[in-house]
Amino acid sequence: MPLDFAQIVGNRLNIPRKQVAAVLRLFEDGATIPFIARYRKEATGSLDEVTLQMIRSHATAVEELEKRKEFVADALSRAGVLTDELAMRLAATQDANEVEDIYLPYKPKRRSRAAAARENGLEPLAKIIMAQNVDNPQAKAAKFVKGNVVDVEVAIAGASDIIAEWVSESEKARNLLRSKFTRSAVMTAKVVKGKETEGDNYRNYFDFSKPLRMVSSHNYLAARRGEEEGILKVAIAIDDDEMTERLCRMFIKMSATPACAEIVKGAVRDGYRRLLRPSIESEVAQGAKEKADSAAISIFADNVEQLLMAPPLGRKRVMGIDPGFKNGCKVACIDEQGALLATEVVYPCAPVNDMYGAADILCNLVGRLGIDVIAVGDGTASRETMSFLRDVTFPRPVSLSLVSESGASIYSASETARREFPDLDITLRGAVSIARRLLDPLSELVKIDPKSIGVGQYQHDVDQTALRAALDFTVEHCVNAVGVDVNTASVELLSKVSGIGPALAGHIVNTRTSNGRFQSRAELLDVPRMGKKAFEQCAAFLRISGGSNPLDTTGVHPERYQLVERMAKDCGVEPKELIRNKAKLDTLDLERYLDRYTGMPTLTDIVAELQRPARDPRVKDETPKIFDPDVAAIADLHIGREITGKVSNLTAFGAFVDIGLKVNGLVHISQLSDKFVSNPSQIVAVGQKVRVKVIDVDAPRGRVALTMRGVSQHDL
Repeated sequence: MPLDFAQIVGNRLNIPRKQVAAVLRLFEDGATIPFIARYRKEATGSLDEVTLQMIRSHATAVEELEKRKEFVADALSRAGVLTDELAMRLAATQDANEVEDIYLPYKPKRRSRAAAARENGLEPLAKIIMAQNVDNPQAKAAKFVKGNVVDVEVAIAGASDIIAEWVSESEKARNLLRSKFTRSAVMTAKVVKGKETEGDNYRNYFDFSKPLRMVSSHNYLAARRGEEEGILKVAIAIDDDEMTERLCRMFIKMSATPACAEIVKGAVRDGYRRLLRPSIESEVAQGAKEKADSAAISIFADNVEQLLMAPPLGRKRVMGIDPGFKNGCKVACIDEQGALLATEVVYPCAPVNDMYGAADILCNLVGRLGIDVIAVGDGTASRETMSFLRDVTFPRPVSLSLVSESGASIYSASETARREFPDLDITLRGAVSIARRLLDPLSELVKIDPKSIGVGQYQHDVDQTALRAALDFTVEHCVNAVGVDVNTASVELLSKVSGIGPALAGHIVNTRTSNGRFQSRAELLDVPRMGKKAFEQCAAFLRISGGSNPLDTTGVHPERYQLVERMAKDCGVEPKELIRNKAKLDTLDLERYLDRYTGMPTLTDIVAELQRPARDPRVKDETPKIFDPDVAAIADLHIGREITGKVSNLTAFGAFVDIGLKVNGLVHISQLSDKFVSNPSQIVAVGQKVRVKVIDVDAPRGRVALTMRGVSQHDL
């Protein structure tokens, strides 16, 4: 009987089978998650993107498990040990551990003590001892003394090795030990002797002990990193004596002769210590690692989403400054579309201190190019540069904003930057990136590896494949939620649109360069390698302003254009006159347009899109962030002082706040609110301005502890 993937996934996620089956069919047909979530709501019951991703992930896991089960069944069949019972168990189980436990006794093994004992003909002796019904096992062992088995002791030892392996491969014993680890395991960490002065970052783990089920993701990952760096010794412990006794009761029969019982007890203890416990501990550690990875990746992805969905500046001209001391401040000016207008290098900071010359150059650029905002990178010399800029009298009003420069240097040296600015010095490309990420964070940050944009924690410790998948999903979600102007978007931005990859994005840009602006979505079908399926998936996420069809500026899918034309006709107007015409749209009786392919969710979305076409979901924030000017060094902080900052990163244990110093302050999760907080994202978001109070300063270690409890946030 064929496996019902939809039923299995539905049971796991508590989603009706019908919905899961519809989603899986759409995936098989080449549909993407953004397209399904937005334009196939009737089929899926309006499942959101996160749920769709979970369905895909679980379906992939089920498929991989089925492949593993087929491999195991084939291996057992070739070995001649596949019984009907084993075949039925393999077919029925959805537990990966059970599959491996079934396979373990027959799995090809590396050279082991048990294998050597079998080669010496001692397996029959092991069976005799395991039967536990002979009074003198030594006498039986004497019959096996030959060749490499030089005496009775060697024979008994070899038979014990085989019994120890049987113990370690027993499904019952493995499940018992798994259960014990799940309920009672304790994670401990100790500093390695002689490393006490080297592991300052891991001081909290020098004598750490906590039930494994209560260890947070950041605790687990930090301790394991300390172990990899040779600072800590980490273990997952249970009561070994209790477990050994339980296993002895499992394997030693009530009727066992004393002599056999003693040998079996020794073999059980050896099998537990040498084989079974390390195997299950490794399995449990891997499970804990996967759980910690999942939590860390989730936080990382949420932080990345908040950065990507930061509000764009709007139609303004920006001067980007990558600050520096000895090598000067690199300056790049861009227009409202992000095109480069001019570059300069100025030296207002030590050791040059050419403040007058720098002011003249910057004032000239501001006046000549009509600069509206100056974006300053938040790295080295940022505070000094901001202080200098606040004292300059510019020829026109300009605002100042501090911008994260994380990843700017990576962009500067990337192939993307070389393609965009082949003749521009690498250091000046960073200033362009700083300016552009203030103008439109999403469009610029998609050019940088998400791991390099300065949020998250332990990103190098977690599973890199899972991290990449989560971040790719997050970036694609953000891009498609906002939509893309096909006539101005970069290759990198276009490649994140539903149904478009890097190759097709390149063809779109090349066609745009050769033929000029696209005048309609329909013209995209003339792009090389743009097939009907790709067009179906991407068209509604691509915007064309000022084109031949006004619906191309909206999120209405081209497959629904005829429906909109019918709506417009019923209202007595042209389709373009229906856009933003709330009075006309409110008169529509949507039930008239229901059919087997079009349900109320789609109709409601169409009306909403016509009322507010291509609405940007990013919330605008007009107030630039400026730090407290009299906090220039950690020495300026004192307990009880309130300061302004911006949330730079969220972790499981709290929020890091940029307060304008080289070090960020930490608001521990317990200090975010007077109420209980289970997740920092419930209270704050990356990029949010906050007012905090200093509660501890550790200058030698460069650590600042902050609180938001009792601190008013109303004046920000």
